[in-house]
Amino acid sequence: MTGGFEGPGTMPATTLTAVVARVGALADRLGVPHGEIFDVGRLSAASGVPESVVGALLGGRPAGEPDVQTRFVQRLDLLRRTRLKPNGRKYTQQEIADGAGMSRQQAGALINGDRRPTMEHCDAIQRFFRVHAGFLTAEDPEALAGALQRTEQELLQQLADREREAAAADDPLERLLQDHGVRGIAWRAAQLPTDQHRDKVAEWLDMLLESVKRPES
Repeated sequence: MTGGFEGPGTMPATTLTAVVARVGALADRLGVPHGEIFDVGRLSAASGVPESVVGALLGGRPAGEPDVQTRFVQRLDLLRRTRLKPNGRKYTQQEIADGAGMSRQQAGALINGDRRPTMEHCDAIQRFFRVHAGFLTAEDPEALAGALQRTEQELLQQLADREREAAAADDPLERLLQDHGVRGIAWRAAQLPTDQHRDKVAEWLDMLLESVKRPES
């Protein structure tokens, strides 16, 4: 293992500002309240950034930047508070040590801030808690922008689904396939008692395909 690690470079403030603007515009198109999208508690849990810092960064205010070790301890503490065991309890130092492939003494020293983490430590703990690479190391603006970019992808998927549903509403064939699904139609046809009945379904679908005119693109 190395004696320490170099953190990623600072993400320009303009990048975070641009992501905030894009996510806000998508939320407006979908009618999603900004209070839901930019909820500081949700974004803090997703990014590892303290709530007070999330609020400052969203407001375009400087929030300072902790040193590497302080940031690591903050993020690890947040993981222990928000990523709980199925029984709702925190993972113990021994469980973290076992899951991350280190001794209990090493885990305790990292959790308490008595030892400087290495990249290997960070990677192992991130895998144990099943969070994305860089969760423990990214500087605050970068971490927050990453969380918002994941939100952006979710909103883009919702927008695509909505547009697809709107297109289906204008296309009888698409509406049929969305309502029943190709697999559903095939499954129903397979339940018919004879080949003659199944041929009737195929004939009906052929007639439908010939009669339906899709909107001009």
